[in-house]
Order: sequence, then C-alpha cells, then structure tokens
Amino acid sequence: MKIVQITDTHLVPPGERMHTLDPSARLQTILNHVRATCTDADLLVFTGDLANDGAESAYLSLRQMLADIPLPVKLLLGNHDRRASFLKVFPETAVDHAGFAQSFLDTEDGKDRLVFLDSLEEGQTGGRYCSARLEWLRATLASAPDRAATVFVHHPPVPHGMRHFDNIGFHDAEGLMALLRSHPGGIRHLFFGHIHIPLTGVTRDGIGFTAGRGCNHQFVQEFDNPAPPWAAGPLNYTIITINDVGVFAHGCDLFDVIPVAPSRACAGP
Repeated sequence: MKIVQITDTHLVPPGERMHTLDPSARLQTILNHVRATCTDADLLVFTGDLANDGAESAYLSLRQMLADIPLPVKLLLGNHDRRASFLKVFPETAVDHAGFAQSFLDTEDGKDRLVFLDSLEEGQTGGRYCSARLEWLRATLASAPDRAATVFVHHPPVPHGMRHFDNIGFHDAEGLMALLRSHPGGIRHLFFGHIHIPLTGVTRDGIGFTAGRGCNHQFVQEFDNPAPPWAAGPLNYTIITINDVGVFAHGCDLFDVIPVAPSRACAGP
C-alpha cells in the first residue's frame, strides 16, 4: 500500500498569510506534485493542524483544493483545528461513538489495519487521549487481533527532542502507548505531525515512528531553544509504503531543484 502524508498545513482565511507565507499556495503546489507523480498512491493522509485557527473559510479552501485529488483522503485533527467547524465543512468524516474524528481502514490483502486517531483537546495546545477515545481504540484493535496496525495521529506520543514542545506535547500518551504495546498483531509504525521538523526513531520496546515536516512553516532546528524561530523550509510530503517487507517512509522535498549533473544506470554488482 502506498500512502502520501501531508502535515501541518495551517490554512488561513483567503487573503491572509501565516508567518509571511501563503499556506494555501504552498499546499496547492504540493498537491499539484502529488497529483502528477503519485498516481499509484492508495491514500492521502493529513495529520492535523489543517487550519491555523479552525476558521470555516480555511476548511472550505481545503475542500476546494481536494476536489480533484484522484485518491481517497483521510483528514486528522490537530490542536489548531476546531472540531465543529471542520465537521461542518467535511460532514462525511467518520466519527466514533463519542463524536471524535477517529476511524480505521484495512488494507486490501487483509493483513494490516490503518488507524486514524483524534488527539485534539479543545482549548489546549498539547494532545489528549481520553477514556472514551481509548475505549474506541481498544475495540478497534481487538476486532482484528492478528492484523498489524499502522497508526496516524497529530501529536507525537513518544519523546521528540524539541524543548519548544516540552509543555505542549501529548499530555497523557502513556495510556495510548500501553494499549498499542499490548496489541497482539503488533504496531507497524506511528506517523504524526505537530513538531514541524523531520524525526524518525524507535521506542525501546520496538515501535517505530516518523514525524512529517510542516507543510507551511518549519522550525529552525535549535533543539534546546524553547523559542526557536520559524522558517519557510522546503515544500514537502512523505511517501509511505507498507508491504510484506516492512514500512518505508521517503521524504519528498526536491520540488524545484536545479539538476547539476546527469546520472547513469548502474549495472552492478
């Protein structure tokens, strides 16, 4: 299965800008590239912070930009989103029994389950995963105990190494991680956003994770600075491949580079 991940688009109402940047124009360029080069993708996943202030007009812009994307789309919520405004514009979004925007999708071969979580806690910057959400996830994993799960969420439920996020990370991640660790089918990988910079790693108990880079603005990588400056950074998305060999995540950010020399096919060995 091939999945395109885009994260932290931070769309604003038409005519406004974010940190001097035009989030809609940047996202449109990314979507044009996805449309042109990822025709074989099976799914497009946005891992939260779709709109910077949860404005309905920003969600309407997103809906318009996605109108001609020729693949299914999953939209996750981040701390900058507003659940009611989002669901008003995207009423077809699957929600759980408590109204959280959570869902799952099984791969065609039936071997894997993709799980999409809602870590938005209205009024807080950090993520939460309450008992109602845990109940849904427990039932979702239990209904397919032999299927490996790949999990998508906005907030990173693992250490991230960025001091800026020390107080605004995933406030109650241990309950979620304990549930994931107990899944008999195993966890293939965690994919998330929120921190705006690339990160990959593995927990001490063997769960791998990857953070997508911010779609609009990214941090200068001053890891110990509690207030690092924002930067434009390259346009980017992540191409995720899940197959019998494993899970692969390729960062795609060479949109407008200037080739410096030709290459040639290598015959080997």
